[in-house]
Amino acid sequence: MTAAITPAIRNYALVTGAYWGFTLTDGALRMLVLLHFHALGYSAFEIALLFVLYEVAGIVTNLMGGWIAQRHGLRFTLYAGLILQIASLCALSLTNPDWLAAVSVAYVMGLQAASGVAKDLTKMSSKSAIKVLVPADAKGALFRWVALLTGSKNALKGIGFFMGGALLAWLGFSGALLAMAGGLAITLIAVGLSLGDAMVPASNAAKAKFRDVFSKDRKINVLSAARLFLFGSRDIWFVVGLPVFLASELGWGHIEVGSYMAAWVIGYGLIQAIAPKMLRAQSNEPDGRTARVWIFALILVTGLIALAVYQNIAPEIAVLAGLLVFGVVFAVNSSLHSYLILAYADGDKVAMNVGFYYMSNAIGRLTGTVLSGVAYVYGGLVGCLVTSMLFLILGWLISSALPRDTTSKPHG
Repeated sequence: MTAAITPAIRNYALVTGAYWGFTLTDGALRMLVLLHFHALGYSAFEIALLFVLYEVAGIVTNLMGGWIAQRHGLRFTLYAGLILQIASLCALSLTNPDWLAAVSVAYVMGLQAASGVAKDLTKMSSKSAIKVLVPADAKGALFRWVALLTGSKNALKGIGFFMGGALLAWLGFSGALLAMAGGLAITLIAVGLSLGDAMVPASNAAKAKFRDVFSKDRKINVLSAARLFLFGSRDIWFVVGLPVFLASELGWGHIEVGSYMAAWVIGYGLIQAIAPKMLRAQSNEPDGRTARVWIFALILVTGLIALAVYQNIAPEIAVLAGLLVFGVVFAVNSSLHSYLILAYADGDKVAMNVGFYYMSNAIGRLTGTVLSGVAYVYGGLVGCLVTSMLFLILGWLISSALPRDTTSKPHG
């Protein structure tokens, strides 16, 4: 038994290591771009534009990436994501502060879009690979491995925020980008030499049609719709509403806001990693009912925070303490969804199922980001929280259609 699982564990470690390396550069890059262009005097709107195509790229990449991985293998898309990120980092290092603002914004937007493509190719490949590598009958192991990959990713992204600021101070903008590109290149070479023939396409993969990306499986479609509203609900108040509230209403400085947000992301990732233990997944396999219970808990938490802020009941404590509780409950929700998509996915179409699912995730994040600014302008943090709660209610209603059985069946 041990000998049979050892290659899977080895390949899982390689894929996870590659994803970890990418995630560190992804978090650091966001902080580098934000701080560097802020120091150059760019407006908040111009800086926000730099990240728009990054989010939009996720929608297209997840849709196309699943189909490409189905035809050419997850190894191909994993390597493509790493190579594209290395190229993007190197190209970004060539930016010149003497360029016109419009030229710099256009150039960086394009490369941020490329980085967004790289992120979603790598993420889709890494998460889909778990379904391929874990033995088909090991549902408990599947949840643990998914939770570890997802949780560690978010924790490392938070660490990447700190790393980006430190590298910018030590090496400057171009030096930091080149250092990260070099580190990621070493990761790519190590994985390429060690992964071997794992995650190659199936013999009938070339027959996969692009129209097959749009799932005909009701479980996949329902879960994807629920995911859209789940992640939209988080970003509606987390992306703009929360940092602006901390800065403008509570008087926090930029360092305090950035450090708190980074620490929250790290803690959120750690909770995701231990979610299986919290749910005792070893003896009770999570299902659609479990997802409904936890998203309902998130509705209650969000509503209580909104009520406390609206009634001016210790708003600072309500937001900071409430955010910690929200992070715990949301992390469990996220891990549950990440497990369910792999549990529901057809073994022969896992890459396309996962790509379609994360396309919905990307739409939710983009929608939440836009609504975050709109809701804060018209309703402040309470407006963001109420809008977030409405998204969660929609997600809960959609989740009522999730089945209890996580067994995936082939679909034509």
